[in-house]
Amino acid sequence: MDRITIFDTTLRDGEQSPGASLNSKEKLEIAWQLKRLGVNVIEAGFPIASPGDFASVKEVASKIKGPVICGLARSKKADIDAAFKAVKYSSRPRIHLFLATSRIHMKYKLKKAEDEILRLAVWAVRYARSKVKDVEFSPEDASRTDRRFLYRVLEAVIDAEATTVNIPDTVGYAVPFEFGDLIASIKANVPNIEKAVISVHCHNDLGLGVSNSLEAVKNGAGQIECTINGLGERAGNASLEEIVMALDTRKDLFGKKTSINKKELYKTSRLVSKLTGIPVQPNKAIVGKNAFSHEAGIHQDGILKKRKTYEIMRSEDVGFGKTKLVLGKHSGRHAFSERLKELGFHLYGKELDRAFKIFKELADKKKEIYDEDLETIVEDELSAIPQIYKLQNLRFTSGTDITPNAEVAIKVGRKTIKKSSTGDGPVDACYKAIDIITGIKGRLLDYSIKAVTSGKDALGEVTIRLKAAAKEVSGRGSSTDIVEASAKAYLDAVNKVAHRKR
Repeated sequence: MDRITIFDTTLRDGEQSPGASLNSKEKLEIAWQLKRLGVNVIEAGFPIASPGDFASVKEVASKIKGPVICGLARSKKADIDAAFKAVKYSSRPRIHLFLATSRIHMKYKLKKAEDEILRLAVWAVRYARSKVKDVEFSPEDASRTDRRFLYRVLEAVIDAEATTVNIPDTVGYAVPFEFGDLIASIKANVPNIEKAVISVHCHNDLGLGVSNSLEAVKNGAGQIECTINGLGERAGNASLEEIVMALDTRKDLFGKKTSINKKELYKTSRLVSKLTGIPVQPNKAIVGKNAFSHEAGIHQDGILKKRKTYEIMRSEDVGFGKTKLVLGKHSGRHAFSERLKELGFHLYGKELDRAFKIFKELADKKKEIYDEDLETIVEDELSAIPQIYKLQNLRFTSGTDITPNAEVAIKVGRKTIKKSSTGDGPVDACYKAIDIITGIKGRLLDYSIKAVTSGKDALGEVTIRLKAAAKEVSGRGSSTDIVEASAKAYLDAVNKVAHRKR
């Protein structure tokens, strides 16, 4: 298969996303991960843009070995000099030049005629080639450029020894069949096109960045410029992870491969999201939280019977971990039963029916059911958990000017054990005393209290989540005394831990 070059511009175009500014340390951290990911070209920044950007490109070029390290430059001497000074430390440096060629850009932005643009493009490529062997040229806004002029520009810069010619859909205006035809027409009408690699850089203003890039590959493009998570100006760029997995999943259609280590995709996505502060939408293809999650009962049943019924990729292949069957109100009995088995509960017949009914009632109240909820359903509603530890009585003292203290008496079998402890408050002191008696030291993960009746003597219900012996359990207790309710809830959870140990 032909190999497609993956040109990552997360550190340059991706950083242009509003609010995504990265410092040198963060850029270098992402660059190391891009190397592990296996990208072929890293566009590290726009050196002339600022002293910080220059320093970042220089550091990436100095420390990241393997991929081509590229710096962006306008077709100006100062830009090219700055780009060279930054990337020259790389063993494989590239200067990426750009110059607008569409009528609207030439008229209103550059105020230059076609012949002047042509001369400037040729001069810029020749000057950059005097600095480095690898020069890429982009006719900015190529998708809206007059095709005959575009052919002239490309032929001229290739004659000037540009090694890559990039065709940008700068404003995301093109649609797939049109953009594919543009690439095919370039191959047919630029006489020396075989001397350079055709690259594409597609923006996502119409949501077609990935589609346009793939259509370009079908018609002869050898390099795709893209970003992690699709970051970039306005609506962003073509998403690297989507392009890579589309080429991999549909090898039958494209017959192309990349050098990307797919298992690093999810990790790279999360790193970029963390450092830029831009979250990944849950339903984002390939790396979104829900990309390999299934809640619908029909889908879950199919997945459990044959994974390929509803998954065209393996979640493990992109570094995502296992497929997630999300239990909610749309889930079916099959997925519910399988999850219980994973948790160590094997229910059949009427027991399963009863547990499933309780699960559905709870699912109507909660968006997602967690494993602790399932354990509570089984243990509280179906299983008779032996009360190994029973609260006999407790005494506590507390106040603003004294150290809280609690004395707890617990019945264990036929004997009663009494211990006392101090704590940050009466509840904390009580829990520490219980730990001493039971020998089960738990870490409180969650604590909540609510009134279940009205009035000054309202009954309070305490609900806790406790982690002990590498297990998370829940506990509930109620009383008109909050400290007593708290002790009952804690003992409820401790009894579950003790029961599992036995």
